[in-house]
Amino acid sequence: MRNTLLAAGLAALLAGCSMGPDYQRPEIDMPQQWGSTVVVASQVDPYWWRAYGDPVLSDLVEEALAANSDIALAAARVAEARALAGFARADRLPRLDAEAGAQRARTSDDFTTPSTPNPVNSLRIAGVVSYELDLWGRLARADEAARADLLASQAAQDTVRLSVAADVASGYFNLRALDHQVEIAERTLKARQDSYDLQRAQYDNGVVTELALRQAESELAATRAQLPNLRQQRAIQRNALSVLLGRAPRALIQQDVARGMAVDVLPVPPVVPDFMPSAILDRRPDLQQAEQQLVAANAQIGVAKAAFYPNIALTGTLGQQSRELGDLFNAGNGIWSLASNLTSPIFDFGRNQSNLEASEARRQQALISYGQTVRVAFREVLDAFEQQQGSTERLTAIDGQVDALRRTVELAEDRYEGGYTSYIEVLDAQRTLFQAELDQSEALRDRLQASVELYKALGGGWSANAAASR
Repeated sequence: MRNTLLAAGLAALLAGCSMGPDYQRPEIDMPQQWGSTVVVASQVDPYWWRAYGDPVLSDLVEEALAANSDIALAAARVAEARALAGFARADRLPRLDAEAGAQRARTSDDFTTPSTPNPVNSLRIAGVVSYELDLWGRLARADEAARADLLASQAAQDTVRLSVAADVASGYFNLRALDHQVEIAERTLKARQDSYDLQRAQYDNGVVTELALRQAESELAATRAQLPNLRQQRAIQRNALSVLLGRAPRALIQQDVARGMAVDVLPVPPVVPDFMPSAILDRRPDLQQAEQQLVAANAQIGVAKAAFYPNIALTGTLGQQSRELGDLFNAGNGIWSLASNLTSPIFDFGRNQSNLEASEARRQQALISYGQTVRVAFREVLDAFEQQQGSTERLTAIDGQVDALRRTVELAEDRYEGGYTSYIEVLDAQRTLFQAELDQSEALRDRLQASVELYKALGGGWSANAAASR
């Protein structure tokens, strides 16, 4: 008995040994900091959409996060991974089972004496404890892999949540821009109609030529032709947003998407410092997912290596056994047993070796995938900065163009009223202004959407006081 306990204690000490490589994050040549500012990761705001100051946008994003089908699917995968992690963790602990049995059997007379009952009853009830000694760390590595899979699934869910929030915000800004463009077109259409009516009256009175009338008619028709296209784009965008929000098919028809601030008054959040330190990329959930997949693949190598070594299982039984039910719990009918079982591979036709090679190949795939994910993330951040800067510069230029064209229209109308030019000059100026105002609306949308892309590329937002000079 003492020797058995000693062996068990020694085995428990050896249980800390784990096969396979310990995980180390791959080294990737990336700058620690860009520019002259520092952003602390803990100051990054996960509720970045609130920075736009539009309560309707916040409500829509939160509605999508609660009801979107892709997020619900990702949550179900997290639940599956959590259950599998619990299964792997339980494998490392002792197992307690209860067993009970009843038997009635007759033995050959050659093996019994006249005083021995034949047939004989046997009743048994016992508790059984079983435990696998994890000498080579197979169960520990399996537990490590399962926990990494759980973290990867949670990161995948966060990736979907970030993507859905960004898609809702971007779609909302596009919807508000289309609302604005429809308003511009309707306002311009009314002005075109008034101009046509005026030209028609003057033509009927012989004041203007048919050329001026037909030019006004042409501009009216051109503006009227643009409205159906803009309204169609708006309806399509509204439907796309409704699907992102997880709304039922009936709601797609009966329920409109709420509107908040107009696109020309929506504020753009404070511009992020010119360059962020590369450490911020650790906040991207897709990078966390890729790394945890690498951790899991690395741990599975240890599981595969442990299969080459003996497996030792301990079993203990404690219970009662008797021939009669009434005697089952008598003091003298107790039973116990301690047993160990060793299983060791000898010849498996290369099965374990093939499994190890497959595990190493999967780790190499995960390593390549992680490196590629980092490179893509790095590129997306750079692209987002360029989009942010480019959209701001374009909007500034178009703002100047619109201001100049509005003054041009005023001057053209003054010249026409003074008799210095034909009405065609006024129509030309109005046409150019109309297109510039549509371009301005698109530029406002592009700047807002560029800020969304920057939030998405950085894995979330940043607080207003996140930047600190070096």
